[in-house]
Amino acid sequence: MKVLVINAGSSSIKYQLIDMTNEALLAKGQCDRIGIDGGNFKQKNADGTEYKVEVDIPDHAAGIKLVVDALTDKDHGVIDSMSEIGAVGHRVVHGGEKFSGSVVITEDVIEAVKECSVLSPLHNPANLTGIRACQEIMGMDVPQVGVFDTSFHQTMPDFAYMYAIPYEYYEKYKLRRYGFHGTSHRYVTARAAAMLGKKPEEINIVTCHLGNGSSIAAVKGGKCFDTTMGVTPLEGLMMGTRCGNIDPAIIPFLMEKEGMTAKDIDTMMNKKSGILGVTGGVTSDNRDIEEGARNGNERYKLIESMLCHQITKFVGGYAAAMGGVDAIVFTGGIGENNPQYRSRVGGNLKFMGVEIDEEVNAKAKRTSDENDISTADAKVKVLVIPTNEELMIARDTYELVK
Repeated sequence: MKVLVINAGSSSIKYQLIDMTNEALLAKGQCDRIGIDGGNFKQKNADGTEYKVEVDIPDHAAGIKLVVDALTDKDHGVIDSMSEIGAVGHRVVHGGEKFSGSVVITEDVIEAVKECSVLSPLHNPANLTGIRACQEIMGMDVPQVGVFDTSFHQTMPDFAYMYAIPYEYYEKYKLRRYGFHGTSHRYVTARAAAMLGKKPEEINIVTCHLGNGSSIAAVKGGKCFDTTMGVTPLEGLMMGTRCGNIDPAIIPFLMEKEGMTAKDIDTMMNKKSGILGVTGGVTSDNRDIEEGARNGNERYKLIESMLCHQITKFVGGYAAAMGGVDAIVFTGGIGENNPQYRSRVGGNLKFMGVEIDEEVNAKAKRTSDENDISTADAKVKVLVIPTNEELMIARDTYELVK
């Protein structure tokens, strides 16, 4: 079976086509600027050939048609017809308390995802648009599956997910910790266990998904025990443009002093803070921070120290909360590609048995390989595992529809 994996945003569609007989990636690509002037489409096949075109993409249905046409094109396609696509797997950001696992999409599921949109007003409606577009272009007979960013974290105990605010707000609005990047945390958990020669239920690990958006999860016996993101992806670590944890009293202070509205505050915390905010609006890209810090930029050095400090606090805290940890995993764009952060965090955690092999760590950069970067006698292993959320979505889709 071939599975088409779709990640639909408000003005974009990212996709991969995966052959589940051997889990081989056949092609991947994306539509950009949907509904906006200057639309463009690109696809890269497994053999390295690329196809690009600038084209107006009025809506997501037009985008899905572009995807199907490119995949089946006689010159640059990878399949003969749309009938070869056995199922579609969709990334859905927020499943609330309704979904603790992936599900075949029905009208009831669509309604439940709509209800969760109050918790994710930017992402869930876009994800639903992608689902409807696939139904329109591919037909209702092609099964579709929803894989939720939040579902892996539904195993958290209540004392980990509840907030100390009036309980009525949990009852009325379901305000609690949900967590995100769950598909990534689940994938690297399974790979970490395999690398250690253990079953997931036999080990405790801390998984660090570090990128433009970052989250850390405590995984106890293969199940999520706690995680840094909350009701939304804003909580936790400082990120590219998100502030992460701050004193909540900053919000009314700025509203009073700066005359900011609730919408202004939301924009500031989500789009103008984090790395971007500390650089004074210059950049949100950690690669710029690396280069600037090497060249002596004190502000950029501060950002690196802030992030390493925060990662250390969460990893150490989660290790204590779980009663010990067997391994720490780094994944995501920053986690996979920044040896310095791994080294600094590892150095901070020497007290609990972390020992980094700096030579191996330095080489574990911008590579698709999995690496154990700890020394042979380290009590706590440190692993670098490239994440593969699309493959995880494809696997779930295949298992549910095969």
